[in-house]
Amino acid sequence: MTGSLTKHVSLGKADGGGPWRPFGGGGAARGPGEIRHLGLVVALLLLAGVGLLTERDNFATSGNLVAILVLAATIGVITVGQTFVIIGGGIDLSVGSVMALASVWATTVATQSYGPAVMALCAILVGTGTGVVTGLLISYGRLVPFIATLAMLVAARGLAQRMSDRKTQLVRPENDALVGLSTTRVLGLPLVVYIFAAVALIGWLLLNRTTFGRRTFAVGGNTEAARLAGINVRRHTLMLYALSGFCCGIAAIIIMARTTTGSSTHGDLYELDAIAAVIIGGTLLTGGRGTIVGSILGVLAFTLITNLFILNGLQTSDQLIAKGAIIVAAVLLQRRGLRSPT
Repeated sequence: MTGSLTKHVSLGKADGGGPWRPFGGGGAARGPGEIRHLGLVVALLLLAGVGLLTERDNFATSGNLVAILVLAATIGVITVGQTFVIIGGGIDLSVGSVMALASVWATTVATQSYGPAVMALCAILVGTGTGVVTGLLISYGRLVPFIATLAMLVAARGLAQRMSDRKTQLVRPENDALVGLSTTRVLGLPLVVYIFAAVALIGWLLLNRTTFGRRTFAVGGNTEAARLAGINVRRHTLMLYALSGFCCGIAAIIIMARTTTGSSTHGDLYELDAIAAVIIGGTLLTGGRGTIVGSILGVLAFTLITNLFILNGLQTSDQLIAKGAIIVAAVLLQRRGLRSPT
């Protein structure tokens, strides 16, 4: 009886309320997250105000707003998977390279000969399979997530370059159904935006309304306590990285639809954008706390910043500097919040 009580108390201590808070918990525990979400909404409104002041004619158009959502769709889907991994106490640096590999594999001559459905399935299988390999290295090979995913980042990009011979592979005209995901509009929005919304919604439900989500918070908050509570930590970690790879496969479908290509250059520095969006959204880098809503707001904020930089003719280097500064500021604010008394 005492041992059982100890297990539950240990889990409850993980991050001030532990993995159970997102599933049901009290309103007081959710307060900081809701405040952060409100702050991100205010930040989005301020960024929109900057856009209206600096480039009113170009920013406040339906075409530009759709472009922002389409641009957010690719990185947004990846960010959903990254959110799960980071809440679970890990990190995935390979997401951009895995997406590139999935897009290249799906656009080979052999794959395209089977049609758009098989191309999409191929992208998802390649992404998920790569995630499984990474998960095995971390959970059963005992490699540190940073090292394992860094190795996969290099290996996946190299394999994509070898398969494509460093050339861009075009989607054939007979497979235009795949491209139609980007060109076909419903209520004024391309289908890729709805794919992004569906992934975000499913991710939210999985994290907040299922045992899998509760276990993710438990593993990230206190691995040893989660193990003592009967959670198979290794298997769960493997599933988290498989989920991240699955999201990379979906992102590969979106980017193939957007660009009509598969390329080893796709997804360059996407790992930076995904991790930054997750951090900005309030997910702790140490794991055990985070939300899908916050991550999506973080994606929209970064996409809006990129859009403003482009509209105002600023260089890509300036964008990278700004993103780096935002990441540092977000981490510093997180650490300050953790030190503050509750």
